[in-house]
Amino acid sequence: MDIKRAKQEIMDAVKAYLIRDEDGEYLIPSIRQRPILLMGPPGIGKTQIMEQIARECRIGLVAYTITHHTRQSAVGLPFIREKQFGGETFSVTEYTMSEIIASVYEKMERTGLSEGILFIDEINCVSETLAPAMLQFLQCKTFGNQKVPEGWLIVAAGNPPEYNKSVREFDTVTLDRIKMIEVDADYGVWREYAYQAGIHPAVLSYLELRKEYFYRMETTVDGKMFVTARGWEDLSQFLYACERIGKSVDREVVHQYIQHWKIAKDFANYLELYDKYKKDYGLEGIVEGIYTKTAVERVKFASFDERLSIVGMLTGKLNELFREAYREDAYVTRLFEYLKRYKACQNLDTVIAQAQGDYENLRKGELLSRLENQIWRRAIDMLERYRLLNQKEYLEKEAAFERVRKEFQKEVSGREACVNRAVQGLEYGFDFMEAAFGDSQEMVSFVTELGSGHYSIWFLRENECDRYYKYNKGLLFDERQEAILKQLDEIENHLDRGLNESN
Repeated sequence: MDIKRAKQEIMDAVKAYLIRDEDGEYLIPSIRQRPILLMGPPGIGKTQIMEQIARECRIGLVAYTITHHTRQSAVGLPFIREKQFGGETFSVTEYTMSEIIASVYEKMERTGLSEGILFIDEINCVSETLAPAMLQFLQCKTFGNQKVPEGWLIVAAGNPPEYNKSVREFDTVTLDRIKMIEVDADYGVWREYAYQAGIHPAVLSYLELRKEYFYRMETTVDGKMFVTARGWEDLSQFLYACERIGKSVDREVVHQYIQHWKIAKDFANYLELYDKYKKDYGLEGIVEGIYTKTAVERVKFASFDERLSIVGMLTGKLNELFREAYREDAYVTRLFEYLKRYKACQNLDTVIAQAQGDYENLRKGELLSRLENQIWRRAIDMLERYRLLNQKEYLEKEAAFERVRKEFQKEVSGREACVNRAVQGLEYGFDFMEAAFGDSQEMVSFVTELGSGHYSIWFLRENECDRYYKYNKGLLFDERQEAILKQLDEIENHLDRGLNESN
């Protein structure tokens, strides 16, 4: 299955394992809460979905890559303790608490979260000395002589043998005690994540043209060559940084992330074209309604790859506007929530303390994404600015609230301006697409991409766009109809062949 379906399966298991009965006991007892084992190629996001699941389920997460551990750190160190049996004293070997189990308890104390996930990566690649401990861990939920705390679920991940020479097969006894989920790399699923994560438009537009280059594992006479989702995401972050410092990225730099020389070279060449297209067509200006008739005429005679690249770059720019609109809306909404409390209690100090407490609880629990953390900090900073303003002008109660209300209207206006830029940018985008492509396949691609991104979906739900719905209903219906007719033709041809054979 793909990683998106795997994430949902794990979330369903978490909810099922953590539900309690009328007596407050877990409905599924711990002994029946099977550890989950994710098996799939490296670099497809197994660790990332665990972080997402923990945040969305509001539970803790402790993650370990077990290949970084020795038997002593995983199981604990032995020590001698004297005990009496039958009136005689004996020296008995015991073990200190496992570093991994201790980390779970430390997480509980630090975050206040009593339930969570213990995630062990590369579990089938452990050393020979640690292998028995891993089997005991999966079968008995213990490291050494310490059990995993109640309410903490075990999820492990491993790589199939074709990706790692150190892989050890699990025996039937172990396999009969786990939930096995096999995952594969899937570009369509990763693309949904990529839009939300803000993957560089050059990467997305390239992979739209070269979907077969999204994930590769090859063994050649020159050694292993590979490309992973992790590689594309890390390269994306580096591309953004290079743009900030004015550094160009050549094929040698790309190869540091995309360790497949042919694909690295191809993407590096595409990057040069990407920059050229941006200049030639003035793509930065299209979302502001600035483009020339020459650019429109030129794109009509461009190659297919060039045309799709332009569509990808345009949707990438629009997604930046949608993401910014989302951030502004979330920030103003969060700020408004605490201003409502301020109106009710007329004490801004109290409200700021509440906001800081709420934020700290989420931060300590590691339940905030990077974007959510930014939104929280910005809202609290603005509340503190309001307090300083009131203190500076010696305002109290109703007068102070009225002053804050007027200041808040500036933030509301900022949000409206941001949303309007995105609304207008989308309209300008459709203007260009209609002028350059009409009702062509490129328009289908444009509309499809708008309906695929996390932030574009949110934006279209919050802000109506008649042309999007017109094309979505018309062009995509025609595409579905064409697919249905093609299937009917295939069925008819199959039946004709059957009749001819029978005659």
